[in-house]
Amino acid sequence: MSTSKTRLLGMSCAFLFVIGSETSSSAAERGAVPYRMSLMRAAPGRQADLVKTIAAKAAAAPAGERPLVLKHSQGDQWDLLVLTPMPQGAMKTGQADASASADFVAWQEDEIVRGPDLSTIDGFLGAGLYHVEMFHALAGKTGALVHEREMENSYLKAVGRPANAIFTRDWGASWDSFTIGAYRNWKHYAERDDITKERALAAARSAGFENDDSIGPYLRSLILDHHDTLTTPVR
Repeated sequence: MSTSKTRLLGMSCAFLFVIGSETSSSAAERGAVPYRMSLMRAAPGRQADLVKTIAAKAAAAPAGERPLVLKHSQGDQWDLLVLTPMPQGAMKTGQADASASADFVAWQEDEIVRGPDLSTIDGFLGAGLYHVEMFHALAGKTGALVHEREMENSYLKAVGRPANAIFTRDWGASWDSFTIGAYRNWKHYAERDDITKERALAAARSAGFENDDSIGPYLRSLILDHHDTLTTPVR
């Protein structure tokens, strides 16, 4: 199995920088729970074996260490994203599960991140569709990027859309931050098209943006690149 090119840096004590004031709701969506995030691409012809293996391991894991397993539907080049809560003490010992047989995996990268307790986000773990957005921040812009994601969550709530769970890098692979939005199904995801311009404008201004059309350009001013993936859960 080949491994990804990763930037293994010493674990940062200050893993998150926030611009402006912090609300209890934004803290709940960000959180400080440690996770191991693994991206995997299956070896040719072995995707079904990989999914079966990871699903079985997930089902056998203790309740507090059971991973969220997401299967690629549209977007980036990986097949599975496995987000595993780190057991007590694992952050100090470096303990990490190998995830799958090398026979099933052509490419894998791993990252230790901090994020919210997903069980506390209404409807998150029972969702039928997830939208994953992964970011490399421009130099010195990681804090501003995280703050932008919090601003966008405020906007999403104001227009009646699910807020994103926000994750930030401690060490490992190169993603500075990623977010996961949870939806009941594809129809629920598409309901964003039903938001009126008036409601979107009011929500954007309330969240701190100039208007709803400025959200994307402001995000892009903070990042080197941005990868989107639509996924379905493996249960």
